[in-house]
Amino acid sequence: MEFCPKCGGLMIVKGKKLVCTKCGYTKRIGKNTKTVITEKINVKDEIIVMKEDEEEKTYPSIKKICPKCGHDEAIWWMQQTRSADEPPTMFFRCKKCGYTWREY
Repeated sequence: MEFCPKCGGLMIVKGKKLVCTKCGYTKRIGKNTKTVITEKINVKDEIIVMKEDEEEKTYPSIKKICPKCGHDEAIWWMQQTRSADEPPTMFFRCKKCGYTWREY
């Protein structure tokens, strides 16, 4: 990686020259200069659509007693519901009745 001596911008290879991306300053590439050109390939992100009943399969389970039905298994997740200097809120959803509650 080389930077422009005039403005400090990034120099990129164009043909047999280095060209500044900001001011257009050009510099010839010498015969003994090694250049390595890499190219980033953009891959489109894949969006997976889940059905409502499949969503619960992705959350981890925990032994937690439901305050509504007394079942002892729930899924859980964390979410930042208050300011950043406060701890996150833990949410639980009963696997039997679907009741959702939170603990701070």
